[in-house]
Amino acid sequence: MNITIKDGLPFIEVELIHEGKIIKLENVLLDTGSASTIISTDIALDLGLGPSPEDELFRIRGVGGSEYVYEKSIEKIKLETAVVSNLKIDIGAMNYGFDIDAILGMNFLVSVGLIIDISKMTVYSVNE
Repeated sequence: MNITIKDGLPFIEVELIHEGKIIKLENVLLDTGSASTIISTDIALDLGLGPSPEDELFRIRGVGGSEYVYEKSIEKIKLETAVVSNLKIDIGAMNYGFDIDAILGMNFLVSVGLIIDISKMTVYSVNE
């Protein structure tokens, strides 16, 4: 899969699958500096991953500041042929000042053995 550079950052496309719903996201930040994968609350609601009274809120911090998130397990995240099932993801507002649907973090990248080839501006799984 090709990497697209937007505002100096690497973006890719992924599919989220949960409870029979499939959503294709085109603005997903490929982020080796993020421990976990995070999706926006709007997308989570569309997938049936809204907050529950028993969900615990966590404060996460990054270069751009901090925000509160809750954690859910998503049925599948798919990047071409690389698929991770039942991955715990963070869900938050993601108001970072630019167009972004999700951050694909190290929990996904490690699970699929993602190889990032900057010279070719592509990513692929060790299983491909």
